[in-house]
Amino acid sequence: MKNLILIRHAKSSWESPLHDKDRALKTQGIQDAHIVSSHISDYIPKTYIIWTSSARRATHTALIFAQNISYPVECIVYKDDLYTFEEKKLEKIIKSCSNIFESVILFGHNGAITNFVNKFGDVFIENVPTAGFVSLKFDTDDWKKIKKGKIEKIIFPKDLK
Repeated sequence: MKNLILIRHAKSSWESPLHDKDRALKTQGIQDAHIVSSHISDYIPKTYIIWTSSARRATHTALIFAQNISYPVECIVYKDDLYTFEEKKLEKIIKSCSNIFESVILFGHNGAITNFVNKFGDVFIENVPTAGFVSLKFDTDDWKKIKKGKIEKIIFPKDLK
C-alpha cells in the first residue's frame, strides 16, 4: 500500500508587493495550520517523509505541521518542482517517489491538489481549502502505478472551528 497525504498551504497574504513564491502566511493561516495539525495524529502513518513546495507559504505551513506532529524539521524535503498549480505536474512528481517510502506527506498548491484528489480519490471535493488535509490510500506497492485510490480522511479548518 502507498499512502499520500496532501495538504494545501495555509492562507497567505496578498498585501505586500512580493513575487508569488515569496508570499507569507496570514495570521489566520498560521492559526488554521496549528488547528488542523493538532487534529491529525490519528491519521498519519507511523513512518513517512515530508515534501514541500519551496514557496514560502508552503514551507511555513510544513514547518508548523512538522513541529506539531514531532517530525524533525531538518528532514523536510524542499522541492522546487512542487511549486506548481498543475495536477499533471504534481502527478509526475508523486509518481517519481522512491518505493522505499510507503507514505508521503506533501505540502503544495491549488488547483494541483484539488484536481489530483478528484482524479485519484473516490470522493469528489469541490475545493481543498487552505490548510486542508486529504489522506489517500493506494492499493499498490509502486508509486509509478498509482491509480484510483481511497480517501481515508478529510480535515478542513472550517470543520474544526
